[in-house]
Amino acid sequence: MRTQRFAISFIAVTLSLLMAGCMETAPKATAESQPAATSGAPAFGNPSPTAGSSTSAKANAAADAAAYKEVEYKNIKKKGPALIVIPGDIKSAHATFTQKFSPNNIADFGELELSQANFTVLERANLGRLLNEITLAYNLGNVAAARKTMQVGKLKTTKWIVKFDILKAEQIASNTKGFDGRAIGGLISNLSGSRAGSATGQVVGSVQTGEASGVWLVGMRYKIMNANTTEQVAQGYKELKMEVGATSTSVMGVSESAKGGVGLDTMVQRLVQTAVWDIDAKYK
Repeated sequence: MRTQRFAISFIAVTLSLLMAGCMETAPKATAESQPAATSGAPAFGNPSPTAGSSTSAKANAAADAAAYKEVEYKNIKKKGPALIVIPGDIKSAHATFTQKFSPNNIADFGELELSQANFTVLERANLGRLLNEITLAYNLGNVAAARKTMQVGKLKTTKWIVKFDILKAEQIASNTKGFDGRAIGGLISNLSGSRAGSATGQVVGSVQTGEASGVWLVGMRYKIMNANTTEQVAQGYKELKMEVGATSTSVMGVSESAKGGVGLDTMVQRLVQTAVWDIDAKYK
């Protein structure tokens, strides 16, 4: 009798939780899903049919954590020297990374952040055919070619040549865990010998949970070269962890899953920001 009462109460609690979960994931209009009325910045609506739901809130919270954030550079009030960012090298042999990125992508991030840090950046788009000559001269350390190139127009005021190289991009760790209730549910059903016990076993047997995490290490080197001599002024190396993960839960046919983490684009941009912070703090 005690087993039956426990089983009935267990089922009731489980069903109430499931009903609450179903109600929670229904779309709801909330103040947070509405655009700001008078913030001064552009505001945009959210046309998603799940806007305002718990799933939307969790997904948006994860996206907010990975969104671009401006860095408060230490010496931003001090004007930095004129420089050119040339495409760096990608030393990593990881296929996912090399397929997704080119040296120009990373140089674009570098130009953006160095400008934000109040350096005078001569954009590569304005250099035209000279960019290849400049890149070749400084990669080879050809002083004569570098000096010849730097005598053209605005290039005369250039003090530094900066490049960002990816030296490492690899997944170094992964971990998974989960729970499968079928074995325990079958055992409860077999040992109970009652209808309530069998129902309890079915509920427990329907529980499926899973969790997986992977951690990457991505490393970037920055190099500053004298625009007139091609000699190295400074260099540094920065390395950051990138974690991606996923979870899933299923109980009596009601399921919930989530996946996310910082992507490679965001990781590269954060590495560039970290490197530029170093350059701004040490070498301005």
